[in-house]
Amino acid sequence: MLRRATLHTAGCALALATVFLVPACFAQEVKRTELGRSPVSGVEGKEIVVQLVEIPPGATSRRHFHNGEEAFYVVEGGTAQLPGKEPKERPAGEHGINQREVPHAGYTVVGDKPLKILSVYVVDTGKPLQVPVP
Repeated sequence: MLRRATLHTAGCALALATVFLVPACFAQEVKRTELGRSPVSGVEGKEIVVQLVEIPPGATSRRHFHNGEEAFYVVEGGTAQLPGKEPKERPAGEHGINQREVPHAGYTVVGDKPLKILSVYVVDTGKPLQVPVP
């Protein structure tokens, strides 16, 4: 009887671990590919950084800000969802500017299409490009 109870307990623990831990193992990460970096000519302490940001389905672009401005252009559209909000389409061609030290992002890409964004930053040289916020 004790062996049966032990097997049952072990089986339940394995089932719970599968439900809660396995999806985290398969969660994909945001990929940031730096395409270029250069000092801003004639401006001391500033640099331009160009990145391709790829966010696969299930990945979350964590909430953050930049030490400078970010201009972005959606190269390949997808669907993003902020916590507690309805999913929102981010179509190819969408563009905008994120101002210095203003938190943004915090969304998860949902559906089956990755979101690809070209970002150009004009930021303070020597400071982190991205600063996480809660």
